[in-house]
Parts: sequence; structure tokens; C-alpha cells
Amino acid sequence: MSHDREAEPTAPRAKPQGIVRIWRACGNTLRGLAGAFREEAAFRQELVLAVAVIPLGLWLGQTGVERALLVGPVLLLLIVELLNSSIEAVVDRVGLERHRLSGLAKDIGSAAVFMAFVLLVTVWALVLFDR
Repeated sequence: MSHDREAEPTAPRAKPQGIVRIWRACGNTLRGLAGAFREEAAFRQELVLAVAVIPLGLWLGQTGVERALLVGPVLLLLIVELLNSSIEAVVDRVGLERHRLSGLAKDIGSAAVFMAFVLLVTVWALVLFDR
């Protein structure tokens, strides 16, 4: 009787827990940030913006709430850009041929980044011009 390894069910691998899981998650996070920095010009540009704008927001904000309102949208912009970049990477991995749904996924991701930028500008305008 021959045994085909692919036909045999395998036991699920135990997922790491505790500090091991946290340690591995940190490694994944650092690889993701490094990959985004290395591969995505838009992420690098928005990171430069964040490096300039976050200290400015901390300095211009007169209260903790104002500081949070000025810094939060900048961080949200970076988060949305990371998600957009991951969508683009998955779409490109699936296939490089043009397809309506692939283009739509990329366009929606781009629209999300734009909306995060609109939020950033709007919050800064509302906080700073309300004085």
C-alpha cells in the first residue's frame, strides 16, 4: 500500500503564543515597514511629510486633544498607504495583465489614501483656524 503524503491530512501547526508570538509579530512589522520604505515611493514621501508635520503638530497644538487631532491624521495617512500598498502588491502578485477588477481595487486603494489626506488637511485647517 503506497502512501501519498499530499493525500494524508496533517495536523495543524501550533501557533506561537505569549512572548514568542509578540517577538515574531514585531519582526513581521519591521519587515513590512522596511519593505514599504524600500518598494513604495509614496510611502517614503508620506513618511517625510510625517517627520515634518508630527513635530509641528505637537508644537502647534495647545492642548492634548489638539495635539492628538493634529498628529492622528498623519499616522492614519501612513496606515492607509500601507494598506493600499499591500492591496497593490496582492493584485500584482495575482497577475500583471490588465483586468477591470484589478484596476478598480488599485483605484479604490488610491482613493482611500486621498481621503486620508483630505482628512489631514481638514483637521489641520479646523484646529488651526479656529483660534
